[in-house]
Amino acid sequence: MSPPLLADCSTAAAADLLDDADVALLPTGATEQHGPHLPLGTDTRAARGVTARLDREDCVVLPPLAVGVSDHHRQFSGTLSVSPETFEAYVRETVESLAAHGLRKVVVVNGHGGNDDALRRVARRLRAAETAFVVPWNWWSNLTDEHEELFGRDHVGHAGAAETSAVSALAPDLVDEKRVGEADAGAGDVWGVHVGGAMVLDDAADFSDNGVVGVPSDGSAEAGERLLDAAVADLDRVCDWLGSRAFASLLPAEHQGR
Repeated sequence: MSPPLLADCSTAAAADLLDDADVALLPTGATEQHGPHLPLGTDTRAARGVTARLDREDCVVLPPLAVGVSDHHRQFSGTLSVSPETFEAYVRETVESLAAHGLRKVVVVNGHGGNDDALRRVARRLRAAETAFVVPWNWWSNLTDEHEELFGRDHVGHAGAAETSAVSALAPDLVDEKRVGEADAGAGDVWGVHVGGAMVLDDAADFSDNGVVGVPSDGSAEAGERLLDAAVADLDRVCDWLGSRAFASLLPAEHQGR
Protein backbone atom coordinates (compact mmCIF):
# COMPACT_ATOMS: atom_id res chain seq x y z
CA MET A 1 0.00 0.00 0.00
CA SER A 2 1.43 3.37 -1.02
CA PRO A 3 2.05 5.97 1.68
CA PRO A 4 -0.77 8.53 1.91
CA LEU A 5 -0.53 11.85 0.07
CA LEU A 6 -0.75 14.87 2.34
CA ALA A 7 -2.37 16.97 -0.38
CA ASP A 8 -5.31 14.55 -0.61
CA CYS A 9 -6.17 14.97 3.08
CA SER A 10 -8.49 17.39 4.76
CA THR A 11 -6.96 19.42 7.58
CA ALA A 12 -8.68 17.12 10.10
CA ALA A 13 -7.31 14.01 8.41
CA ALA A 14 -3.88 15.62 8.09
CA ALA A 15 -3.74 16.20 11.83
CA ASP A 16 -4.12 12.49 12.50
CA LEU A 17 -1.80 11.52 9.65
CA LEU A 18 1.02 13.78 10.81
CA ASP A 19 0.65 12.59 14.39
CA ASP A 20 1.02 8.97 13.30
CA ALA A 21 3.76 9.36 10.65
CA ASP A 22 7.42 8.82 11.47
CA VAL A 23 8.91 10.12 8.20
CA ALA A 24 7.83 12.54 5.48
CA LEU A 25 8.82 11.95 1.86
CA LEU A 26 9.36 15.03 -0.31
CA PRO A 27 9.66 14.23 -4.04
CA THR A 28 11.79 16.73 -5.94
CA GLY A 29 12.57 16.76 -9.61
CA ALA A 30 12.73 19.09 -12.58
CA THR A 31 10.93 20.30 -15.66
CA GLU A 32 13.66 20.12 -18.28
CA GLN A 33 14.59 18.59 -21.59
CA HIS A 34 15.07 14.86 -21.70
CA GLY A 35 15.92 14.49 -25.35
CA PRO A 36 13.44 14.16 -28.19
CA HIS A 37 11.80 11.04 -26.77
CA LEU A 38 11.09 11.59 -23.03
CA PRO A 39 8.83 14.07 -21.25
CA LEU A 40 10.08 17.24 -19.58
CA GLY A 41 8.78 15.91 -16.27
CA THR A 42 10.86 12.71 -16.32
CA ASP A 43 12.77 13.49 -13.10
CA THR A 44 9.67 14.40 -11.10
CA ARG A 45 7.77 11.39 -12.42
CA ALA A 46 10.58 9.05 -11.38
CA ALA A 47 10.72 10.52 -7.86
CA ARG A 48 6.95 10.28 -7.50
CA GLY A 49 6.95 6.77 -8.94
CA VAL A 50 9.41 5.49 -6.36
CA THR A 51 7.44 6.98 -3.45
CA ALA A 52 4.20 5.55 -4.83
CA ARG A 53 5.67 2.04 -4.93
CA LEU A 54 6.90 2.15 -1.34
CA ASP A 55 4.78 -0.10 0.87
CA ARG A 56 4.76 1.73 4.21
CA GLU A 57 2.09 3.19 6.45
CA ASP A 58 4.46 5.17 8.68
CA CYS A 59 5.32 7.71 5.97
CA VAL A 60 3.46 10.60 4.38
CA VAL A 61 4.20 11.96 0.91
CA LEU A 62 4.38 15.73 0.51
CA PRO A 63 3.46 17.51 -2.74
CA PRO A 64 6.29 17.22 -5.28
CA LEU A 65 8.51 20.15 -6.22
CA ALA A 66 8.56 19.94 -10.00
CA VAL A 67 10.87 22.80 -11.02
CA GLY A 68 14.48 22.50 -9.94
CA VAL A 69 17.98 23.76 -10.69
CA SER A 70 18.16 23.20 -14.45
CA ASP A 71 19.99 26.16 -15.95
CA HIS A 72 22.43 23.78 -17.65
CA HIS A 73 19.56 22.64 -19.90
CA ARG A 74 18.32 26.15 -20.73
CA GLN A 75 19.16 25.97 -24.47
CA PHE A 76 16.48 23.31 -25.00
CA SER A 77 12.80 24.19 -25.38
CA GLY A 78 10.49 23.71 -22.43
CA THR A 79 13.16 23.71 -19.73
CA LEU A 80 12.17 25.63 -16.60
CA SER A 81 14.67 26.49 -13.89
CA VAL A 82 15.11 28.35 -10.63
CA SER A 83 18.34 29.44 -8.98
CA PRO A 84 19.98 27.17 -6.41
CA GLU A 85 19.18 29.81 -3.76
CA THR A 86 15.49 29.87 -4.67
CA PHE A 87 15.24 26.08 -4.74
CA GLU A 88 17.08 25.78 -1.43
CA ALA A 89 14.82 28.36 0.22
CA TYR A 90 11.67 26.67 -1.10
CA VAL A 91 12.70 23.26 0.21
CA ARG A 92 13.86 24.71 3.53
CA GLU A 93 10.67 26.67 4.13
CA THR A 94 8.51 23.72 3.10
CA VAL A 95 10.28 21.51 5.66
CA GLU A 96 10.10 24.25 8.31
CA SER A 97 6.33 24.47 7.84
CA LEU A 98 6.07 20.70 8.17
CA ALA A 99 8.19 20.75 11.33
CA ALA A 100 5.79 23.26 12.85
CA HIS A 101 3.19 20.46 12.78
CA GLY A 102 5.55 18.12 14.64
CA LEU A 103 6.94 15.95 11.84
CA ARG A 104 10.66 16.68 11.73
CA LYS A 105 12.23 13.76 9.86
CA VAL A 106 12.22 13.99 6.06
CA VAL A 107 13.64 12.04 3.15
CA VAL A 108 13.92 14.14 0.00
CA VAL A 109 13.29 11.66 -2.81
CA ASN A 110 15.17 13.44 -5.56
CA GLY A 111 15.05 12.77 -9.28
CA HIS A 112 17.39 15.49 -10.57
CA GLY A 113 21.14 15.71 -10.01
CA GLY A 114 21.14 19.48 -10.47
CA ASN A 115 19.32 19.79 -7.14
CA ASP A 116 22.04 17.98 -5.17
CA ASP A 117 24.12 20.87 -3.84
CA ALA A 118 21.10 22.86 -2.70
CA LEU A 119 19.60 19.83 -0.96
CA ARG A 120 22.80 19.11 0.94
CA ARG A 121 22.91 22.72 2.13
CA VAL A 122 19.27 22.51 3.25
CA ALA A 123 19.97 19.35 5.21
CA ARG A 124 22.98 20.84 6.99
CA ARG A 125 21.25 24.10 7.87
CA LEU A 126 18.04 22.55 9.17
CA ARG A 127 20.02 20.12 11.30
CA ALA A 128 22.25 22.88 12.67
CA ALA A 129 19.16 24.90 13.57
CA GLU A 130 17.66 21.76 15.19
CA THR A 131 14.52 22.31 13.12
CA ALA A 132 14.44 19.05 11.17
CA PHE A 133 16.62 16.17 10.02
CA VAL A 134 16.63 15.86 6.24
CA VAL A 135 18.11 13.01 4.20
CA PRO A 136 18.68 13.94 0.53
CA TRP A 137 18.37 10.73 -1.50
CA ASN A 138 18.65 10.27 -5.27
CA TRP A 139 16.59 7.33 -6.50
CA TRP A 140 19.46 6.03 -8.66
CA SER A 141 22.24 6.53 -6.10
CA ASN A 142 22.76 2.89 -5.13
CA LEU A 143 22.07 1.21 -8.48
CA THR A 144 25.58 0.95 -9.93
CA ASP A 145 25.45 -2.85 -10.13
CA GLU A 146 22.08 -2.77 -11.88
CA HIS A 147 23.29 -0.14 -14.36
CA GLU A 148 26.38 -2.16 -15.22
CA GLU A 149 24.52 -5.43 -15.61
CA LEU A 150 21.63 -3.99 -17.60
CA PHE A 151 23.39 -1.38 -19.72
CA GLY A 152 27.14 -1.96 -19.44
CA ARG A 153 27.80 1.40 -17.80
CA ASP A 154 27.98 2.50 -14.18
CA HIS A 155 26.13 5.82 -14.36
CA VAL A 156 22.67 7.07 -15.20
CA GLY A 157 23.53 9.52 -17.96
CA HIS A 158 20.72 11.85 -18.98
CA ALA A 159 17.64 10.64 -20.82
CA GLY A 160 19.69 7.53 -21.59
CA ALA A 161 18.91 3.88 -20.98
CA ALA A 162 18.13 4.19 -17.26
CA GLU A 163 15.68 7.09 -17.47
CA THR A 164 14.14 5.73 -20.66
CA SER A 165 13.59 2.45 -18.82
CA ALA A 166 12.08 4.18 -15.78
CA VAL A 167 9.58 6.16 -17.85
CA SER A 168 8.81 3.06 -19.94
CA ALA A 169 7.84 1.28 -16.73
CA LEU A 170 5.97 4.19 -15.13
CA ALA A 171 4.26 5.85 -18.10
CA PRO A 172 4.97 4.04 -21.38
CA ASP A 173 2.60 6.29 -23.30
CA LEU A 174 4.94 9.22 -22.63
CA VAL A 175 7.93 7.61 -24.40
CA ASP A 176 8.05 8.64 -28.06
CA GLU A 177 9.29 5.35 -29.48
CA LYS A 178 9.56 6.80 -32.98
CA ARG A 179 12.27 9.20 -31.78
CA VAL A 180 14.42 6.86 -29.70
CA GLY A 181 16.75 6.29 -32.66
CA GLU A 182 17.08 10.05 -33.08
CA ALA A 183 17.87 10.29 -29.37
CA ASP A 184 20.67 7.74 -29.79
CA ALA A 185 22.14 9.52 -32.79
CA GLY A 186 22.48 12.91 -31.13
CA ALA A 187 23.60 11.75 -27.70
CA GLY A 188 26.83 12.45 -25.88
CA ASP A 189 28.85 9.74 -24.18
CA VAL A 190 29.55 11.37 -20.82
CA TRP A 191 28.37 14.42 -18.94
CA GLY A 192 30.53 17.49 -19.53
CA VAL A 193 33.70 18.38 -21.38
CA HIS A 194 36.74 17.40 -19.31
CA VAL A 195 40.34 18.64 -19.51
CA GLY A 196 43.01 17.54 -17.04
CA GLY A 197 40.46 16.42 -14.51
CA ALA A 198 38.45 19.66 -14.72
CA MET A 199 34.94 19.89 -16.15
CA VAL A 200 35.47 22.91 -18.37
CA LEU A 201 31.99 22.93 -19.97
CA ASP A 202 28.83 21.62 -18.34
CA ASP A 203 25.83 22.86 -20.31
CA ALA A 204 24.12 19.90 -21.96
CA ALA A 205 24.31 21.72 -25.29
CA ASP A 206 28.11 21.76 -25.05
CA PHE A 207 28.49 17.99 -25.43
CA SER A 208 25.20 16.61 -26.76
CA ASP A 209 23.37 17.56 -29.93
CA ASN A 210 19.97 16.76 -28.45
CA GLY A 211 20.55 16.87 -24.69
CA VAL A 212 20.87 13.11 -24.27
CA VAL A 213 23.80 11.36 -22.58
CA GLY A 214 23.86 7.60 -22.99
CA VAL A 215 22.06 5.10 -25.21
CA PRO A 216 18.28 5.38 -24.86
CA SER A 217 17.58 2.40 -27.11
CA ASP A 218 19.19 0.11 -24.51
CA GLY A 219 16.28 0.90 -22.20
CA SER A 220 13.16 -1.18 -21.68
CA ALA A 221 10.17 -1.38 -19.39
CA GLU A 222 11.58 -4.61 -17.95
CA ALA A 223 14.84 -2.86 -17.06
CA GLY A 224 12.81 -0.01 -15.59
CA GLU A 225 10.93 -2.37 -13.32
CA ARG A 226 14.19 -3.80 -12.03
CA LEU A 227 15.67 -0.35 -11.40
CA LEU A 228 12.54 0.87 -9.65
CA ASP A 229 12.28 -2.24 -7.49
CA ALA A 230 15.88 -1.80 -6.36
CA ALA A 231 15.33 1.91 -5.69
CA VAL A 232 12.21 1.22 -3.63
CA ALA A 233 14.12 -1.32 -1.55
CA ASP A 234 16.84 1.27 -0.92
CA LEU A 235 14.28 3.90 0.09
CA ASP A 236 12.65 1.42 2.43
CA ARG A 237 16.00 0.93 4.19
CA VAL A 238 16.51 4.69 4.47
CA CYS A 239 13.04 5.06 6.01
CA ASP A 240 13.73 2.20 8.43
CA TRP A 241 16.93 3.88 9.59
CA LEU A 242 15.37 7.31 9.97
CA GLY A 243 12.06 6.19 11.42
CA SER A 244 13.69 4.11 14.15
CA ARG A 245 15.67 7.03 15.57
CA ALA A 246 14.49 9.61 18.06
CA PHE A 247 14.78 13.11 16.67
CA ALA A 248 17.05 14.21 19.51
CA SER A 249 19.57 11.51 18.59
CA LEU A 250 19.88 13.00 15.09
CA LEU A 251 20.95 16.47 16.21
CA PRO A 252 24.58 17.62 15.87
CA ALA A 253 27.07 16.38 18.44
CA GLU A 254 28.33 18.69 21.14
CA HIS A 255 31.46 20.74 20.49
CA GLN A 256 34.50 18.47 20.79
CA GLY A 257 37.16 21.08 21.58
CA ARG A 258 38.94 21.14 24.96
